[in-house]
Formats: sequence, structure tokens, C-alpha cells
Amino acid sequence: MKPLARYAALNSYVELGRSLGLDPTRLIREAGLDPAGLSLQDRWVPADAVADLLERSAVEAGCDDFGLRLAERRRFANLGPLSLVIREEPDVRSALTVMSRHEHMYNEALHIRLTENNGIATIRLALDLGQPERSRQAIELAVGVLHGLLRAFLGTGWQPVEVRFTHAAPRDRRTHYRVLGPNVAFEQDFNGILACTTDLDARNTMSDPQLRAYTQQFFDSVRNTHATTTLDRVRELIELLLPTGRCSVDQVARSLGLDRRTIHRHLAAEGETFTSLLDSTRAELARHMVANHRHSLTEIAELLGFSSLGNFSRWFRNQFGCSPRQWRTSAPDISETVVGPGLTNPSP
Repeated sequence: MKPLARYAALNSYVELGRSLGLDPTRLIREAGLDPAGLSLQDRWVPADAVADLLERSAVEAGCDDFGLRLAERRRFANLGPLSLVIREEPDVRSALTVMSRHEHMYNEALHIRLTENNGIATIRLALDLGQPERSRQAIELAVGVLHGLLRAFLGTGWQPVEVRFTHAAPRDRRTHYRVLGPNVAFEQDFNGILACTTDLDARNTMSDPQLRAYTQQFFDSVRNTHATTTLDRVRELIELLLPTGRCSVDQVARSLGLDRRTIHRHLAAEGETFTSLLDSTRAELARHMVANHRHSLTEIAELLGFSSLGNFSRWFRNQFGCSPRQWRTSAPDISETVVGPGLTNPSP
């Protein structure tokens, strides 16, 4: 199965893209992602699609430090619930250990390994995208984010011994020196950061010992509650692919790096079929979208992957016992009642 990443990996992408004269919405769609999904930071998408988007953006902007510029805009919160725990770890070494142990919670493709030898700590980062992909920008984003987190712990004046990249140097290194400091090397044997082991012993001044136990309990509950299953992934991909007109079990299987029989087997183990999951997902979306007067019924039909309003109306009547127009007339307008990013408050 292809590794996934959270949409939070693209936090501030739209703002950066526009500042460089790009059309972020078009590029996001061309990479096979949903522009509206950016508001759902904890939603999972194929990591290779995120890497592809970053590469497309760098090429179109003529900006081979695009990933690093995006890293400049990162904050602790972009790691999701994990950020709460990292912030309360007593020292830098403990924070790095937590990050590497739970890296799958924010990016399944990212692997972090920490080794220490002769007073030097080596933090290696690797991206496993499931297949050979251009990953320069994604690597620089990951290294830049790690560097920013270390500076948050150690102070803005901290400098690593060296920052290393396996790829060639860019035409202009000014962004790298501004963000990462003067000790940046290219065409090395790994991607990552070298630091003094004494840096890892530094006390985390952000930590509150009284909060640490609480945040750990909260983190454990979130991790257990949000374990991502194949059913979860298929459901999210159905939502993502419906507006494209390419929502099929074959397309979902390709996106997850599986064959269709494996998809069917996993869904059957959870009492579902692809068709039943497609219908239930469509029904949930349709119920809210029809009650929300933001879109016309024709637009909703297209967004849910129907070839015509007539087909959508017949399907809707089979699901709910009335036409979409009757449902809209009887249901309250929920367009102004928002309960979370990208979510509307459902009608009773």
C-alpha cells in the first residue's frame, strides 16, 4: 500500500504559491489532489502526490528552493496531536525520539533515524514514496521543518554542525544559507542534519512537567482513536475522486498501491463492499450538500460524480424517498452553520 501523508504537509502552500505567481488550485488538481482538502489538515492523501505537487510547483515557479521556502512557514501545530507531546518533552533528545517513534502519525513516507558517535549526533531523513519519484522538494521541506523544530528548542542563534543533501546544489544557495545557516553541503551520502550531542541534552524550556503526563494521555487516546484502516483510506479517496469522474475501485486501488482484489478483501473483512462504501459516502455528502444552498443541484450532481442531474435525482430518491428538490425545500439552510474546517452542521 502506498504511504500516506497528512494534508498538513501542504500548510501555507497556497500562500507561497501565489506569492510566486502560481495558480495553486490548478496545480493541486493536476497532482490529483483536492484543493478543498487543504482545510482538512488531518486528512490523509498519497504522499507521492504531495511530492509531485511540490516538484511541479518548483518547476513552474522556476524556484528550486520551493520546498525549503515552504518549510520556513511551518509551526509546531503542523505535526497535529504529536506536537503537543513533543513540546512537553524534557530535552531535545527525547523530542527527537518521540518524533522518530511516531513519524507514521504525520507522514507514513518519512523515516527519521538518530545515531550518536564521538560527540556528533546524526539525524538522517529518508522518504519512501512506494516507487521512484522526484523528491528533492519534499526532502528539503522535511529537512527544513526538522531544522526549524530544533531551533525552536535551542534558540534562533543555534547552528547545526552541517546540513546535508544527496541532491546537487541549487543555482542560488541564498535561501539555504538564510534558512539553514552557512554549513550546508550537497551531493552527500544522506539527507539530514549533524549536530553536537550536547545540543540533544539541552533542556526544553517550553516543557511543563505538570502538563507532560496529561499531553501523553491525550496523545495516546488520539493515536488509538484515529488508527487509519483500509476502509478509512478508501472512504477518503472516494470523497477525493468523486468530483473528478474517476472514482472507481481500480483508481482507488492504484492510489493505494494495491490490486482491486486486495481492496475487496480488506473491505469484506469490515463488512463492506466498494459499492456499499461508495453509496454510503455519496449519501452522507449528498444529505449535507443538498441542504446547503451554496451549490445548485446540477453542481452537486457533478461533484458527486453523476453524469446528469436526472441520474442524481433518481439515485437520491432511492436513497431518501424524495427528490433532492423536495429535500432542499423541507430542510433548513445550513450554509451558514459551520462546526469545523470544511464541515457543515447536519440537518436533524
